[in-house]
Amino acid sequence: MLCGRWRSCRRRPEEPSVPAQVATSVALAPPDGGSRRPGLRALKKMGLTEDEDVRAMLQGSRLCKIRSRTWHKERLYRLQEDGLSVWFQRRIPRAPSQHIFFVQHIEAVREGHQSEGLRRFGGAFPPARCLTIAFKGRRKNLDLAAATAEEAQRWVRGLAKLRARLDAMSQRERLDHWIHAYLHRADSDQDSKMSFKEIKSLLRMVNVDMNDMYAYRLFKECDHSNNERLEGAEIEEFLRRLLKRPELEEIFHRYSGEDRVLSAPELLEFLEDQREDGATLAHAQKLIHTYELNETAKQHELMTLDGFMMYLLSPEGAALDPAHTCVFQDMGQPLSHYFISSSHNTYLTDSQIGGLSSTEAYVRAFAQGCRCVELDCWEGPGGEPIIYHGHTLTSKILFRDVVQTVRDHAFTLSPYPVILSLENHCGLEQQAVMAHHLRTILGDALVTQGLDMQNPEELPSPEQLKGRVLVKGKKLPAARSEDGRILSDQEEEEEEEEEEVEAAEQRRRISPELSALVVYCCATRLRTLRPNPVPPQPCQVSSLSERKAKKLIREAGNSFVRHNAHQLTRVYPLGLRMNSANYSPQEMWNSGCQLVALNFQTPGYEMDLNAGRFLINGQCGYVLKPACLRQPDTTFDPECPGPPRTTLTIQVLTAQQLPKLNTEKPNSIVDPLVRVEVHGVPADCARKETNYVLNNGFNPRWGQTLQFQLRAPELALVRFVVEDYDATSPNDFVGQFTLPLDSLKQGYRHIHLLSKDGASLSPATLFVHIRVQRF
Repeated sequence: MLCGRWRSCRRRPEEPSVPAQVATSVALAPPDGGSRRPGLRALKKMGLTEDEDVRAMLQGSRLCKIRSRTWHKERLYRLQEDGLSVWFQRRIPRAPSQHIFFVQHIEAVREGHQSEGLRRFGGAFPPARCLTIAFKGRRKNLDLAAATAEEAQRWVRGLAKLRARLDAMSQRERLDHWIHAYLHRADSDQDSKMSFKEIKSLLRMVNVDMNDMYAYRLFKECDHSNNERLEGAEIEEFLRRLLKRPELEEIFHRYSGEDRVLSAPELLEFLEDQREDGATLAHAQKLIHTYELNETAKQHELMTLDGFMMYLLSPEGAALDPAHTCVFQDMGQPLSHYFISSSHNTYLTDSQIGGLSSTEAYVRAFAQGCRCVELDCWEGPGGEPIIYHGHTLTSKILFRDVVQTVRDHAFTLSPYPVILSLENHCGLEQQAVMAHHLRTILGDALVTQGLDMQNPEELPSPEQLKGRVLVKGKKLPAARSEDGRILSDQEEEEEEEEEEVEAAEQRRRISPELSALVVYCCATRLRTLRPNPVPPQPCQVSSLSERKAKKLIREAGNSFVRHNAHQLTRVYPLGLRMNSANYSPQEMWNSGCQLVALNFQTPGYEMDLNAGRFLINGQCGYVLKPACLRQPDTTFDPECPGPPRTTLTIQVLTAQQLPKLNTEKPNSIVDPLVRVEVHGVPADCARKETNYVLNNGFNPRWGQTLQFQLRAPELALVRFVVEDYDATSPNDFVGQFTLPLDSLKQGYRHIHLLSKDGASLSPATLFVHIRVQRF
């Protein structure tokens, strides 16, 4: 197959190729005899060693951390040499892991007084000297003030460059940085040589408990200088052996034949076996030109093992269909035809009783794709409405500040409409103030009249409402005078006694100014489902507690599905969930409920499901419901979905570089197992798991097959979970990834794991084989 010219340029046996997930040189000491600091080599690979901003960050800065009006403390912050983490000083020294934060966990870096903390407490510092580092997950913002405006700008620019470079890294580069960081830590005397003791320390750091005899044999096989130290090329060889992927080599050799390279037709055969959409010879050639590392091989349209690994570790080799990562669904249907990412008590950062209320909670919700946020509005001092969880010890924030946050952050990541769900406890005067703030702050973004005056009662589409804000609340009946009494839009409770109290004590007048802003989302109680002959009222929205929603699902079934085909329904957690716990949203989605509101501040499997549901369609916060939930005459009932129509078979093969759970205990190694969960209609819900692998979080192997029968695959979410097995207590969470079944690619795939907070655990992956059979 190979021409003589290609054969002559292939490596000799004594020059083994480095696997794709390892950079060309992984030795501690640079070959040019320059700086022997491995972190600077890592930055050099990022192309940032000569960047003035990054160099200044490496030197460190004394920045003032601001937490309150009186708590302003100067602390040293310094970029670590790996370019991936920042070390910071604490007043009381803690464990090493408590003194760093990672660049990949940063959600945003804001200049000036662009956080709630700096707006409230940063008045003594000019905006030009201030910056805010906002993190993914629950970690609090870091509000900082530099000594000069230029120093603040160096950190703003430097972090932006590091984040951009990190986002552009391939999986191979990420793994290279990851292993270099551990090499640097394991080299205890920083002499760029690795003793066997240091190698053993490295192995424990990367989550593998290797037998001493085997580890020493591997060490000696690489110790060509026979001096009980590995350096330069010897370290490179040791890492090459350590990071070997036998399961990928086996797959590669199955298709490549004796010459150990893949031609474009051979790669095409692999793609066809993968059931890859659009598998053509031209596509195979494109993959070779994209992922092959060897230029000579690329010129001859051949793919080596390195290129094959690069491809399988790329987004094109991931379980999530790349075509589904952008907006690919029809966005021109009525709002009621979409699942809409929704938050409950959005202002809270913690519990429902004594937690902190913050505008930052809205910023974080929008950063997670949320499109419906809640505002609990109460009478405030000085004529200004406030937002908090009424009759509790939660702190209070101004309604005006929340509306400004909506204006500034609602459309940063998604252009599609935002719904403000108002729970209104204010009197007429402050309701008028609310209406004034909404109009003046949001301006033209606020929807104040129907878009289609010919059909004002029809719900518009997300496409028609791009960049617009809708108000959900009570509306005065058209035929009633301005003095007409009407129930407030407080969320309904289930118990009859509470309803009576609410009817007696919570009857309020609705301000005509606020009523005028409610156009397409008129809050209405749903006590019973209307019989079919009654014409639908698309602009009415019902808010149901999870308990009432479950009752309707159980008792009304198909009637509830039909109701949700043309009207919006919002579901919220029971008030008894004082710790801000969540319910499973899947049951509500099964019946077509669009606005399934969760406590975004509380991580857990429920929020994993929410993130998985809205992972697709560009993470824009809108996902088109399956056809069976959109048709007005649908016969679908989630309680009776019919016979199995799909078989999902997942072979769990291996995992790579799982995170160490207890970084402060060197001898603590995970015993990983993998659980695959299917969340869908009740008949489809199932979970199956592998055995655990003892003391190996670095490259555990399973080779176990898990199979599932599905009746409503179009509603199913698949959740991959890795846990650390414990025989005497509940397993510890390691990582997970959730996605819709319809976005799951078949064949050999890598699953890139996420933390509890949804942050990347790169380079941690699962390697699986997926098959979906529909019948």
